[in-house]
This record gives sequence, C-alpha cells and structure tokens, in this order.
Amino acid sequence: MATDAEVCAHLLAGELEVLGRIVDSSNQALLVSCSDGATQTLAIYKPLQGERALWDYPDGSLVARERAAYLISHAAGVDIVPPTVLRDGPFGPGSVQEWIGEVEGEHAGLVEVVEPQAVPAGWIPVLAAQDQRGRPILLVHADDARLRTVAVLDAVLNNSDRKGSHLILEGDRLRGIDHGVSLGVEPKVRTVLWGWAGQPLTDTDRGHLQTLDAALKSSLRTELAPLLTAAEVNALDERVQALLADGVHPGPTPGWPAIPWPAL
Repeated sequence: MATDAEVCAHLLAGELEVLGRIVDSSNQALLVSCSDGATQTLAIYKPLQGERALWDYPDGSLVARERAAYLISHAAGVDIVPPTVLRDGPFGPGSVQEWIGEVEGEHAGLVEVVEPQAVPAGWIPVLAAQDQRGRPILLVHADDARLRTVAVLDAVLNNSDRKGSHLILEGDRLRGIDHGVSLGVEPKVRTVLWGWAGQPLTDTDRGHLQTLDAALKSSLRTELAPLLTAAEVNALDERVQALLADGVHPGPTPGWPAIPWPAL
C-alpha cells in the first residue's frame, strides 16, 4: 500500500481527467481520474472557482482548509483525512483528495437514525426527534474507538459539518472527508458525534493531541501559514491546549446548531 506521501506526490504529478460531478455537493466537486502513466487513481477535485461565498468563513478558501485539515490529521498521527493536495486542474486551482471507497459506496454505517426500540447494543443516543409522520426516532452512533478519535479531531478542527455520510471505512481504517467548513476562530462545532461529550479523553487520543501540540511547535505552523490566517492558526493551537488541559470531550457551543443537516 502506498504511503500518504506517495499518494500526495501522485496527486500532484498526475494528469486529471474529469469523470463526473458530485451532484449533491453544495460547492462544485468533481470526480476525476489521476494518472501518471504507471498509476491511475480516483480523486475528488474541488476547484476554487466553484466555491460559494460563506459569511462565517470570510477569509481564505475552503479548498485551503481541506489541505490544512489533512496536514493536521497527518501531524497528529491519526490519518483520518485522506491525502489532499492543492494544485492546478482542468477548472483552475483547487484541492485534490484521494477518493476513498467505491464510487457508489455507502457511508461507514457507524452513525444511523433508528426507532427507539431498534438501537443496536452498545450504541450511544445523540438526539431524539420525530420523523415526517411524527414517529419518534433517535440519532445514534457506535461506541467505537475509531469514531471517538474522529470526534477529537473534529474538536481540534472546529468542524462545523460532520455528517454520518462523511465517514468512510477503508478496510479497518476509518476515514473522514469534507473539511472545507472547518478551522474557523469562533467555536462552531456541528457534528453527529456528541455521544462522548463530557467524558474523559482516552490515553490514545491524549497521545494524538500531544503529538499535534509538538508539531505545532515545530514545522506544522509554517505549513499552515499559507492556508489559514494567523488568528485561525492561533485558535487551533488554543483548542489543542484546551483539550489537553480539560482532558474531556467538549460539548456543543451554546447558541450554535449542534447537529448538521442532513445528519446523514
């Protein structure tokens, strides 16, 4: 299996051929083939020119945040975000991220909406609601260590759009995609993974945070400088420090929607 560094090198050097548009994407997202003659892989290409302006992300670009999320995930040693690069493409500069899973694949199945009597054993309820007919339903997720690490990464990234469909299994590895609306300064985490809020961080996840803390004191801050504002990088550092000091999973931000829509 290729390393992330090798995948990034391939994504930077390969020729991109557009295969189709991701129709349910809120911004322009294109499925592409990336080929360097010897190797051909699928990737998701998000041109900068296809972005919609967002009032709460006035600085920089969403594609730069995609790259920044990859660098942070990799520096923390969790490798949740697939290899992601910035480069020129058929519709101008944008982000190119390795495609994970089958083109017609389903989400990881670790987050579901079920009837109250159908909650899988060991799963954690997050939200009680009603369906369109007024019947009670629950948003639940698995009590899974891989998922718990995603929840910690989302707190670090200040991710405001963690849907269940953004979680994809690659063998035994859990990957997370779509991090364009993340890394803002103001707290605005919006996720389906609130089941551990207030619980102590695991020793494994504390270790990941300590690794990320060391990286921010070294080369990572320099790598992030062209992608984020100085205030955003400082806010990232502050979130890491707060998680290490508090030692628990944070809860939702008052006055901010806690769950993305749609949740899956």
